[in-house]
Amino acid sequence: MLPEPNELLATARVVALPLVTRFRGIDVREAMLFEGPEGWTEFSPFVEYDDDEASAWLAAAIDFGWTAPPPALRDRIPVNATVPAVDPDSVAAVLARFPGCRTAKVKVAGSDQTLAQDVARVRAVREALGPEGRIRVDANGGWNVDEAEHAIHALAPFDLEYVEQPCASVEELAEIRRRTKYMGLPIAADESVRRADDPLAVAEAGAADLLVIKAQPLGGIHRALELIGRTGLPVVVSSALDTSIGLSMGAHLAASVPSLEFDCGLGTASLLAADVTRSPLLPQDGSIPVRRVLPHLDLLERYAASPERTEWWFERVGRAHAVLAQTVA
Repeated sequence: MLPEPNELLATARVVALPLVTRFRGIDVREAMLFEGPEGWTEFSPFVEYDDDEASAWLAAAIDFGWTAPPPALRDRIPVNATVPAVDPDSVAAVLARFPGCRTAKVKVAGSDQTLAQDVARVRAVREALGPEGRIRVDANGGWNVDEAEHAIHALAPFDLEYVEQPCASVEELAEIRRRTKYMGLPIAADESVRRADDPLAVAEAGAADLLVIKAQPLGGIHRALELIGRTGLPVVVSSALDTSIGLSMGAHLAASVPSLEFDCGLGTASLLAADVTRSPLLPQDGSIPVRRVLPHLDLLERYAASPERTEWWFERVGRAHAVLAQTVA
């Protein structure tokens, strides 16, 4: 049974959390939190997403707040460090926020960055992690096929674990995978795995060697697990710059995946300058625990969004709920 909007909004709080470093073009992360029978949950589609896309995120919030997660197969999840488009001299300071992490995901292909800057940043990460560290790069679909091929050749000497979303479309991913297959460097799909059918399309097109899975965009833990089983591809469970409550959802998903071959992108609480709990899911010894997170009232009040932004989020829930109600009718 789908909860009514007034039930969701009865406990809803909207927060605006500052980031340590500008990320995805934003300095503040907005999120809505509310409490269901199973505990606190999160609804935080990025503000530019339309109501159809936001409805999957609302389904995920309801799934986590109103349905018990599947049995956990592990109690801690190994996570990667996330290195945004910072100057190479700042790399060591960024990595220090992720204590014990043996893997780093480096953002590349930014519109305000050159390939030379990307190479310098990846080189700095390799020097900081040493030869045994693992490095993956994430282009967020920022290259065309020719640019991706050139960039992959430039970055390959740093012994990459994989290249995430080098191009935007499934067709482009399939082409760049074909062109670079001889290099033995896996291609991961992230942005292409945003809607419920996309993981299947990516797998069927031979466009990726692995999938980056996020609980919120895929409609929740149970839906994500179903899709993982149908694709047959290895996965990396990641976050969408969530609060620790949203990260808890991701951790419960990762804990339920039968085979977890890669460190997960669930250490991103380290990118927040503030959180909604005094016990955030920050990496310790390279991992985070699998547990529910309770928000603290003083932090919800301190980082409460403005009345105008709160009203915007309340209205957004209503619109997303209307879309979701049509899909489950």
